[in-house]
Amino acid sequence: MKRFTGMSTLVTGGTSGIGWAIAEAFAAEGADVRVTGLTLAEAENATARAVGRSIEAAALDVTDSAAVGNYVRGLPRLDALVNCAGTIRRRDEYDLAVFEQVVGVNLIGTMRMCEAARGYLAKTGGAIVNLGSMYSFFGAAHAPAYAASKGAVVQLTKSLAREYASQNIRVNAVTPGWIRTRITEPVYSDPVRSAPIVDRTPLGRWGEPQDVAGPVLFLCSSAAAFVTGVALPVDGGYLLTG
Repeated sequence: MKRFTGMSTLVTGGTSGIGWAIAEAFAAEGADVRVTGLTLAEAENATARAVGRSIEAAALDVTDSAAVGNYVRGLPRLDALVNCAGTIRRRDEYDLAVFEQVVGVNLIGTMRMCEAARGYLAKTGGAIVNLGSMYSFFGAAHAPAYAASKGAVVQLTKSLAREYASQNIRVNAVTPGWIRTRITEPVYSDPVRSAPIVDRTPLGRWGEPQDVAGPVLFLCSSAAAFVTGVALPVDGGYLLTG
């Protein structure tokens, strides 16, 4: 029996990158998986890639309370929620309007999804995993809203872990380091920019999206039944050398 047979999981921001790797891993372990992306085009692309696997995709804006509520109410059941929906605007974040937009997606969007799913997860004794970042632990001059929001996601995770425990819902976070995705391609494809990162990482390489999927599935599984409120770095040891 696969670990997640008969279980239903939802991965926001799951149409690409780390979120897609998590969705694929859940599906391989027997789960019925739903992923969301911001646009219909993202959802359609994910649907095309999901042929032959138990992955359904839909468009969902996590900053839209009505849309989130309607979507979650349409789920037949929910055993695990993974909040991967996020954005980064780098130096544009010094514009306060952009700063608010980034926080609205990364932090408030995460909270919105958790609260929308809370009642459904209480019925199954489910789990939530939020996506933090290495920038949850130190600042980012080039992306102040991203760093602030990801730091806040870790504190939100701890707060919700305390609040939701009475409903037998576990809430944890993973904090990825340098992972090879479309967003980081300009860095890992540039030897001058990539070399210092690899040199600082004790495991001596960039992470892959699949490297994040494994810890997420662990935190959603019965093997982590007594684990809640943690922020697990998945960074090849990068934080150790800071």
